[in-house]
Amino acid sequence: MSRLEAKKPPLFISEPLTRDTPSQSLSLLSGILKSCYGPAGRLKHLHNGVGGYVCTTSQSSAILSHLSVSHPVLRVLMASVQNHISRFSDCGLFTAILCCSLTENFKSLNVASCTVIKISKHLLSLCMDYLKSEACGCRVSVDFSSVETLLCLVRSILTSKPACMLNKPEVDHLTMLILKAFMFTVPYCVETNAVLGKCVIVPVKGRRVVDSTVLPGLLIETPEIQLEEPLTVKRTCSNTIKIALFSVSMSGDLFNPEEGTIAVHHGISLEMSELNQLLNVGKQLINDEVGLVVCQKVIHPSLKQYLKENHVITVDRAGLSLVEPVSRMTGSKPIASIHSLSPSCYGSLKDVCIESFASKHFVHLIPNDTVVCSLILCNRNETAWDELKRICETAEHVLQLTIKEPLALLGGGCTETHLASYIRHKSYSLSTSSFKEIDCSRTQYQLVADGFCRSLESVACSLNHDDGEVLTDMFYGHCWFVPSGFSSVSNWSDVVSKCGCGINGNTENLNWRLLQGQFGCPIAQGCPKEPSVKVADFLTLDCFAAKCNGLQVALETANLILDLSYVIEDQN
Repeated sequence: MSRLEAKKPPLFISEPLTRDTPSQSLSLLSGILKSCYGPAGRLKHLHNGVGGYVCTTSQSSAILSHLSVSHPVLRVLMASVQNHISRFSDCGLFTAILCCSLTENFKSLNVASCTVIKISKHLLSLCMDYLKSEACGCRVSVDFSSVETLLCLVRSILTSKPACMLNKPEVDHLTMLILKAFMFTVPYCVETNAVLGKCVIVPVKGRRVVDSTVLPGLLIETPEIQLEEPLTVKRTCSNTIKIALFSVSMSGDLFNPEEGTIAVHHGISLEMSELNQLLNVGKQLINDEVGLVVCQKVIHPSLKQYLKENHVITVDRAGLSLVEPVSRMTGSKPIASIHSLSPSCYGSLKDVCIESFASKHFVHLIPNDTVVCSLILCNRNETAWDELKRICETAEHVLQLTIKEPLALLGGGCTETHLASYIRHKSYSLSTSSFKEIDCSRTQYQLVADGFCRSLESVACSLNHDDGEVLTDMFYGHCWFVPSGFSSVSNWSDVVSKCGCGINGNTENLNWRLLQGQFGCPIAQGCPKEPSVKVADFLTLDCFAAKCNGLQVALETANLILDLSYVIEDQN
């Protein structure tokens, strides 16, 4: 009999944030994430220590999924950020850096946690009310009748990830492709419950980025189809192609022995019986004027040949990921059994043709109405392609969010510094009754507000990786980056040309203050209601919905961490 070990009691850790380990881990995580932030962010080389897949990235979704943390405080933080990324795809680093900074700044205040949480919730409500008001000076409206703002938004996403290794012509080319692909997925007829289509990314590695293209419809890779073969396909009397989509195997596999035993009469061949059943399915498909058969799994060679002789194109091994877009595009319903076929399961296509890219051959399904498209995405190597694929998916998701809420926020650190300016301005003008409602003193409120503003400004400062100074102007509250080597300049106007988002040029006599080391200065003037110039090609923008949610998640998670009194760990 094996020796039984006595159960160990759980480990109780009181006030986890007051201990060195979580504080050091939080500071380390913050440093890692800050070093990745923005177009000049440093890449991270992630692997599991015993070999296997190596990931080179600066993207939050990849970094957080590869990082292993043991402390419960960090697990809470990472789970919150990953949940935000799963819902919005964008602003993951912003959320994580802000959460780390808020936690560190709030923890250092000589104010009770419960009071900090009440005040920070009030500050969050001020921010959200301001961001959603017409008077907000750090947001722009997105006009879908013009592509200028949309191009700025997509370009900002592409240029934020250096691991994609894109030059300016490649960025411009991909920006137009992503926007074009998104427009393909917008239905022509907008109904009450309109549903956006889907963009399927087709990988082509080892080719130039400018070779990337977008096509309406779906591309399904079919290595066995040769270009020189003439493509003859059966059509209906209305000149459309009827399609049958199978989600069940059509390979003629025998039953799995684990499912039970089968009694077979002498002289009966299970293989032939199964093949005859498949051929009967083929006859029904031909009688129903089906011109294309797409199977998620494998089609038996004899059935393929039989259908080919009757001018029916077969595509097998399509994979689970293509079943949903094929069904959506053609109106077909996935057939889950070869023993019952209903004509109502069939869909229709406008045309089918063969396409070739690099050394790959594809069957191109061309729909009657384009709601699904294929983005043929090229890049020089696998590492750069993987990062580019993630960023293209993010850009598509951001456009989908933007069509629901047609707004964008100024990027390049300007929204963060502008919000900090606004909150400082508001915190000095709050009435005494407001402090009574929150149940705090004016001093406590201003201490927490200052910590909140310093956290926002630290996110903006994280965009600077070259030891230059970071400034904010006292009028617009925007962020300005000074090139390295100009640390002792008497007139900052001589060394800055435009703010981080690009909307303000240095054409006015602005007053400046340093963000690093000189926090806490009150803002003398309010912020403008409208941007000072029209949206231009160089404007840096962020997703409105993603950044607003990131701000909420960061503050709520920081409050949750501050409110932790005990961590209970099972020792068994």
